[in-house]
Amino acid sequence: MLSDEFWSKLEILLQEAIYNKRNLRMTVEGMLYRMRVGCPWRDLPSIWQLNSIYKRFNAWSLSSKWDRIFKALIIDPDCEWEFIDGSYVKAHQHSAGAVGKKPQAIGKSRAGEYHEDSSGG
Repeated sequence: MLSDEFWSKLEILLQEAIYNKRNLRMTVEGMLYRMRVGCPWRDLPSIWQLNSIYKRFNAWSLSSKWDRIFKALIIDPDCEWEFIDGSYVKAHQHSAGAVGKKPQAIGKSRAGEYHEDSSGG
């Protein structure tokens, strides 16, 4: 899941915040996989040991190790991976297409009604 190049950078950060445990790369990949797909812990594929990944994730969270890792990653970000959670995206209730005969346009509508701007468009 993680490229060897990215893992070599991340491993250095992890060894500063977290000591180098056995199977550290597999553990981190399991955590990232779960965050990426948003599945419950119990639905992690069997290649990862569910119980140990869950326990380490919680322990790292409680001890602020994730905070230290994220602060270190902000300095030199690798934008290959970006996580976006759609539950935080705000949209008007009619942005999916309100029912009606009048034409509607996102950005030009007010309360679901179409309003032409002063430029005639």
